Amino acid sequence: MTMILMALGLVLIVEGLVYALAPTLVERMLEMLRTLPEAGRRQVGILSMVLGLILVWGAYQLGFG
Repeated sequence: MTMILMALGLVLIVEGLVYALAPTLVERMLEMLRTLPEAGRRQVGILSMVLGLILVWGAYQLGFG
């Protein structure tokens, strides 16, 4: 449970940094996402999940978990 809370905290920190440091970039990115078809947005989401899974697995293999 501690690991889940730590992971959630790290996600919130990164998300907060993005919105605090580059709010106009976030707006432009959201505009780009609106122009993508739904299938493209799904592919981006799936790719993000797979990349996150690979990063978590790699951290676990290195002994961070």
